[in-house]
Parts: sequence; C-alpha cells; structure tokens
Amino acid sequence: MTRFLPASFSRDFTASIVVFLVAMPLCMGIAIASGVPPEKGLITGIIGGVVVGALAGSPLQVSGPAAGLAVIVFEIVRDQGLSALGPILILAGAIQVVAGILRVGGWFRAISPAVVHGMLAGIGVLIVVGQFHVLFDDRPLPNGLANILAMPGQLFGLDSQPAAMAFAIGLVTIGGMLGWEKFRPASMRLVPGALVGVVLATLVAFVLGLPVARVVVPESIVAAVALPDSGFLSQFLNPTVVTTAIAIAFIASAETLLSAAAVDRMHDGPRTDYNKELRAQGIGNLLCGAAGALPMTGVIVRSSANVQAGAVTRLSTILHGVWILGFVALLPWLLREIPMAALAGILVITGVRLVSLTHVKHLLHLYGPLPAIVWAATLIMVVTTDLLTGVLVGLALSLLELIPHARRLRLKMEEGRTDHAHEVAFNGAATFLTLPKLSAKLESLPARGLVILNVERLSHIDHTCAEMLREWVDRRRSAGAPVELFGATGRLERFAA
Repeated sequence: MTRFLPASFSRDFTASIVVFLVAMPLCMGIAIASGVPPEKGLITGIIGGVVVGALAGSPLQVSGPAAGLAVIVFEIVRDQGLSALGPILILAGAIQVVAGILRVGGWFRAISPAVVHGMLAGIGVLIVVGQFHVLFDDRPLPNGLANILAMPGQLFGLDSQPAAMAFAIGLVTIGGMLGWEKFRPASMRLVPGALVGVVLATLVAFVLGLPVARVVVPESIVAAVALPDSGFLSQFLNPTVVTTAIAIAFIASAETLLSAAAVDRMHDGPRTDYNKELRAQGIGNLLCGAAGALPMTGVIVRSSANVQAGAVTRLSTILHGVWILGFVALLPWLLREIPMAALAGILVITGVRLVSLTHVKHLLHLYGPLPAIVWAATLIMVVTTDLLTGVLVGLALSLLELIPHARRLRLKMEEGRTDHAHEVAFNGAATFLTLPKLSAKLESLPARGLVILNVERLSHIDHTCAEMLREWVDRRRSAGAPVELFGATGRLERFAA
C-alpha cells in the first residue's frame, strides 16, 4: 500500500502541477479528435486522476484520455452515435475489472511489441491526417484514406481567409511547441511545450481578434455529465456494442500495461502490480461510461512528465485530477478562448511522435525482418481498414514465428541457489505463449546478489520474450544488481555481457 508521507508531499505537489499543465490541452485535443465535445476529455482526465490514481497498481502512471483510442471512438460516434459510447465503456470497464480479478494482466504483456508499436504508428498517421483538416477549421473525413486524398485540396484552398488564419494559428502552435522544447532554459525544463504552444496561439488569436473557431465548453462541468438513459441496458444485446467493447477493453488494457512497463523503467521505486492496475482502469472506464465521457488508458506522455517532475507517490496523479476539476469549474471562460486549430497543432505533433521509426529500426537490427514486417503490416492495415483489423492482422502474423518451433513450445525453468549466486536454467522455447510464466519467474528472483541465467538449453526465444528479458536485465543492472547469461547465443548474445 502506498503511503503519502510529508517528506514526499512537496515533490508530489510540484509534479502534479506539471502533469496538470501537460494534461489540460491533451484532454481537450483528444476529445476533439474523437469527435466529441472537449469537456468529455476533461471529465475522463478528472476520473483518471482522482479515482484511478487512488486505486492504481502502477505508482507513477497517469491515466486519462488516450490518443491511441481516438480513432476507434471517432468511428463509434460516427456510426452508432454518442449515446452508444456509454454502454460500450461500461461493458469494456467491466471486462477489465473481471480480467484483473482473474489475474490475466500479465498476458497483455505477451502481445508482440511489433504489433503494439505498429498499432500506435497507424493511430499516429490517422491522427495527423485527420487533424490536418482541423488546422483549417474544417472537419475530418470518415476514414484515413479519405483524409489523405483530401489533404492537397485543403492546401489549394488557402486563398480562403478564414482557413488561412486558422492554419496560421496552427503553425504558431506547432512552432511555439517545438521551439520551446528545443531552446527552453534548463531552469524551465518542466514547463511543457504543448502548453507554451497553446498559450502563444491563444494570445495571438485574442490580441488580433481573429475570427477562428474556438473551443466550446459548458458553463458547468456538471452539465457535461450525461448519465445513461433508461434504454441503455438494451444496448448490451447489440452485437456491435459487445464486439466494440471487447476491442476497447483489449486495446486499452494492452496500451495501459505496456505504458506501465515503460514507466517502471524510468524510476527505481515500487514496480507495477499489473492486475491491480487493470482493475483500477476497469473501474475508471466504468465511471467514464456512466458519465458519458471518453475511454481512458495509462498514458506515457503524462506519466513520463510525472516521473521527470520528481513524483514519488500516487498523490501527484490524484492532485493533477483535482487541479483539472478546479480549473474547469472556476475558469471555463478561459478555455473558450483557445482556438480549435491550436489543439489540432498539438495533436499533429502527438501523432507524428507515435510513428516511431527508431523502434522498427531497433526490431530490424536485433531480430530480423519478421518483426519489422509485422510492424509495417499492422500500421498499413490500421490506416487503410480499421484499428481492430490492423491489430488482428498483426497478431496473426506474429504467429508465423512459432511455426518452425510448433512441436517444442514448452519452456521449463529449474531454479538453484549457491552461496554466491542464484541460478535459473531454461530448457525449451521462450515464446510469447510462455512470457507470463517467464516474467513471473524473473520478478520473483531476489532483488540483490548475483543472478545467473543459464540459457544454454534454450532452443529458441522470440522477439517478444527477448525484448522483455533485455529490459529486465537492463533494469536490474542499472539498480546495481549483477546478472550473467551463461550459454547466450544469437538474440541473447547482444546483451549477455
């Protein structure tokens, strides 16, 4: 259980303000990219901070509306209407809670990194090509290909004065954000570039009195809460609602737990309890569904800001939700001065950063062409079809790595101790099918002292297990605990030393 100690309060308090400043523009921008009013994203940010922050299994992860789900929510609202979002999230949240109770959180870590990063890259492309149109105060088109094909027409239409002014505001936002991140003084490194870009664009639009579209928020945040109507239970009989809820639960859980694993690598504090985190996320999505808000996940941008700002406990996450609530309740008029094109500019940069070419180069260099092909195929299918199809195609392609080893997929682990070391001997194939078992064994090893991993009889290790093992070895060595790999060849040889 996390204790909120007076000694850590000042660091958590400062970190919460930094996370709040990062979260505010992203909550509104992701809501707009999802095709819903901005206050829906703010409600999710409040629930993600106050409720999920109090229940979380990941001590420093921050939850809120995620760019990774913006595309699927946009499609739900477009095809089924905003009223369908509540029942879908209630069901998705219930699935996550049950999954956490059944302790299947570790299985989400078994999803191939190539699939996850390919999915995020595809989402990034969709966000960029969709928000490109919002830069001109226009609406995104129904799908990624249509948005791509319409992009030249937007540029040729810049002779329209309103569109040109909105585009200029978007460029001011992007320029302010990137310029601040590149040239900000060290003493102000915690001031987020997204905030600087939005403030600069808002001031320019206000001072010049530009007639550009601005954010619309209600006078009261309570008015934005849309409780389920009397017929919402009948929605659970709709096969489309059920399949969409399963897709959201799966994608949100995978993104959350992978983000939690990444956050664990950023600090030396307590590790994530994946099942507890999954239950907390489920409760959060249940509440978001009941309030008619956006789905939530653990989000790496806000979480990394939290760690970098010096947070020590979950109090920083809880307080950032309190600050969002206070700002929305007391200063809604200020939010209404923000140009829509400014938020679109922030999301364009967010989308570009989701397309991590560095990661696919890493996969190609260490593990050969198959993971890179999985990454590319997932990306292309997400952009050209839909999110769920892209993920399913990526998962299916990941199975190709198992075919040569189909008859020997079992993994045995024998543990032994001496006066000087703790040894684990592996025998068989380490694939994503055995990753939860492998991960549990590694995490159960003593935190101190020499650990020897005997992989001499390991016949095969796929890139999913190899990445997990590499991260575990790096984290242990960075904490000052020695690790040796005996008999390492191929994929393991690169980090055996």
